[in-house]
Amino acid sequence: MIWLVVVHAANVQDRDGARLVFEKLKNYCFRLVLIWADGAYEGQPLFEWLYYLRQRSRIILEIVKRSDSAKKFKVLPKRWIVERTFGWLGRFRRLSKDYEYLPVSSEAFIKIAMIHLMSRRLAAHGVTF
Repeated sequence: MIWLVVVHAANVQDRDGARLVFEKLKNYCFRLVLIWADGAYEGQPLFEWLYYLRQRSRIILEIVKRSDSAKKFKVLPKRWIVERTFGWLGRFRRLSKDYEYLPVSSEAFIKIAMIHLMSRRLAAHGVTF
C-alpha cells in the first residue's frame, strides 16, 4: 500500500528526490520510525538531514546493501517489496509508460491505481463498503 508518492524530473538524483519525499513525511506518519532504502540513498548529508527533520519522533534510514562478494543475482531483503509494487503498477495502461505531461498527473494516476488494487483486495476478502 502506497502512503505517499512524489514524481519528479529524471535529472534529479535519487538522494535529492528522497528529500522531496521526506519533506512531505515531516508532518505525516508520525509512527514511522524506520525507512529501508537501497545504496543510491547512502550518504552522510541525507542521514543528517533526515535525523533533524523531525525533532520528536526521529526517522532512521537503513540502507539495504548487496554483498560485495555476490557474483550472481540474489534477492535482497525488503527490496523486493518495492519492485513488486512497481510490477503491480506497471499493469495499468496509463502507468506502463510515461504518458503524463505534469508530475501531478502521474502522482494522481499512481494513487488511483493503488486505490483500485486495494479495493479489489478488500472485496476479495469480503469487506463491503
